[in-house]
Amino acid sequence: MQRRTLFQSLLAAALAGLAARQAEADEARATRVVYHISSANKVAFALGNMRNHRAGGPPGLKLAAVVHGPALGLFRGATDNDRLKHALAAAVKEGDAFYACVNTLNSLDWTLDDLLPGFALAEKGGVVKLADLQAQGWIYLRP
Repeated sequence: MQRRTLFQSLLAAALAGLAARQAEADEARATRVVYHISSANKVAFALGNMRNHRAGGPPGLKLAAVVHGPALGLFRGATDNDRLKHALAAAVKEGDAFYACVNTLNSLDWTLDDLLPGFALAEKGGVVKLADLQAQGWIYLRP
């Protein structure tokens, strides 16, 4: 009889431990996430991902995007793409940060003034900014 009681106690303790670990895992959610956007054909998709991430993310969520290569060309201030303008403006209004790669800007002979409002400069380059943010604990996503 004592063996059965001991076994039941051990089983109950193990199940309680598993439940506690699951509750901790449910609470552990990324609160700083950086999106890597370099493909022009992924810009709308990535901005949609960011919007959806914000809607379903945890309180205090911080989102950033590092944009370089062909994708950066879509953010030129002279664009007539109203959907892109609106999506970027809405993301910036929510507090999302957008970084433009200095190397891409230089190759296009552009400055930040040539882009839609809301961009900061990734002064050492887009990939360096991505690596720096990851070193600071940001989670990296590439849609």
